[in-house]
Amino acid sequence: MNSDTKKAMEISPVTLEGRHVRLEPLLAEHEDSLITAASDGELWNSTVTIVPTRATMAAYIQAALNGLAHERELPFVIIQKSGTGVPPVNQIVGTSRFYEIEPNDRRVAIGYTWLSKSAQRTAVNTEAKLLLLTHAFEHWGCIRVELITDVLNQQSRTAILRLGAKEEGILRSHMIMPGGRIRDSAVFSIIAEEWPEVKVQLEARLAETKQCRANSHNDPRNHTK
Repeated sequence: MNSDTKKAMEISPVTLEGRHVRLEPLLAEHEDSLITAASDGELWNSTVTIVPTRATMAAYIQAALNGLAHERELPFVIIQKSGTGVPPVNQIVGTSRFYEIEPNDRRVAIGYTWLSKSAQRTAVNTEAKLLLLTHAFEHWGCIRVELITDVLNQQSRTAILRLGAKEEGILRSHMIMPGGRIRDSAVFSIIAEEWPEVKVQLEARLAETKQCRANSHNDPRNHTK
């Protein structure tokens, strides 16, 4: 690895902040807050994604921190910092991370992402992905970012396509899920040449979200006397 690549792919805790969310380095003391987030919708009952339970959260966090120690992963908690509904401002609503970090190939995957039910279908996931992708392409100088999800997780597959990623194919018998099901995984990617257009689209989606909220606030039908 040359010195420029090593510098570009420095894997160390960092805070990424946008208008709606802040991504902070995952720490062991986030255990209770993440249990609360996962409890919103009882996410651990999902059969198409792996969300830790109260009993397994500490081990889940430690595994991520082990990955960080070996410079293979860079995990975050997702903090929602805007909005007047549920959850309240500045509450941890989930987690995400970089993993399979390959400095020599300037390639990384984004995954292990889950959000409390009340934070889903909001600007949170869009901006979190924008922050992560910006860090990957513009700070690390990556040439490729991968996103992988359960072939049965249609909600996740649709969300990844809406980010602007391209579906590449199916990894057959890719994982064994906690319940014993042998999972096929759908693979998506964004490459450096596509990033400028993807970034513009994501920023436009966030601007639309802001405008929709403003219109809703100004609509007299949404005000009570």
